[in-house]
Amino acid sequence: MKKLTLALTASLVTAFGASVHAADLAAGQEAFQKYTCASCHGADAKTSTLPSYPILAGQHADYLAHSLKAYKRGQAGAPASSNVRKNAVMGAMVQQLSDEDIANISAWLASLPSPLSVSK
Repeated sequence: MKKLTLALTASLVTAFGASVHAADLAAGQEAFQKYTCASCHGADAKTSTLPSYPILAGQHADYLAHSLKAYKRGQAGAPASSNVRKNAVMGAMVQQLSDEDIANISAWLASLPSPLSVSK
């Protein structure tokens, strides 16, 4: 019985903690606009200004967040690795973003429909 109570308590704490850190989609959209991401990736995040710029709409939120943080590490001078991306434009852009901005933007982009989305 003690194990069951402990397991339920841990589950509730985990669920509550996750909801506290849940991304804010409206704030993500606002940050996307504020930091002029659309100037390269398009207002809909899938119509980039150059074919070499990636489609962001519909991409997995965890992948987007990891990528943005990797650009931040690259701008901070970390040596190149799989967890560091070096790009002068993106490095400068992400330096302005807080961890909360990154989470919100990533979640908002992941929520958008696009050719990357899986239809069910």
